[in-house]
Amino acid sequence: MAAPDLLKTLLFTINNLLQQEKHKAALAVLKGFRNGVVYGAKIRAPHALVMTFLFRSGSLKDKLRAILKATYTHSRNLAYFVFTYKGLQALQQKMQGKSLQSHSFLAACVGGWLVFGDNNSINSQINMYLLSRILFALSKLAVEKGFIPRPKHDPFPLFATLVWGIVLWLFEYYPHTLQPSLQSSMNYLYHDSNVWHDITDFLVYNKPRTPAPN
Repeated sequence: MAAPDLLKTLLFTINNLLQQEKHKAALAVLKGFRNGVVYGAKIRAPHALVMTFLFRSGSLKDKLRAILKATYTHSRNLAYFVFTYKGLQALQQKMQGKSLQSHSFLAACVGGWLVFGDNNSINSQINMYLLSRILFALSKLAVEKGFIPRPKHDPFPLFATLVWGIVLWLFEYYPHTLQPSLQSSMNYLYHDSNVWHDITDFLVYNKPRTPAPN
């Protein structure tokens, strides 16, 4: 059999398998893993690139290694979590014969503990990102369900006031309590702007350039 014919046969077999309903749950888990890898890389690579070149010192090789490591960790963890979550969700549904809200919660709890329970910088950023969003979502849900009365006025200005007041107070007096990347950003904005020597590190650069060694 010629190579093109073999490839056509292989593609036909794979596409036929993908269309079979009995394999859909398992295949969804595999595609979820794939999407976790891709999405993690898309999200982390640009962020790591900007943060590394803005705030990290060291050689170009060290910076590129840090970017690749952060991207790999984020991508891997997200893929592992999606795989675990979707797999446990499918397993619970098969065992009980139907889908329940508790399935999603329990599957995500197990995945969160296994994958995102390790206290490192990447997991810390992801968990804090999600925390801010679930607090917003739970507030909206509490209003929708009638647990708390609907505000007569938009509460967002008060929310913004408290968020910025608290975070700058913490930064100025208890900076060690803040996440390192947030400390770096705030140092750049609020403390580095207090220091300059001439026009070069006032407008062109943030800090005076270190002269190259002889």
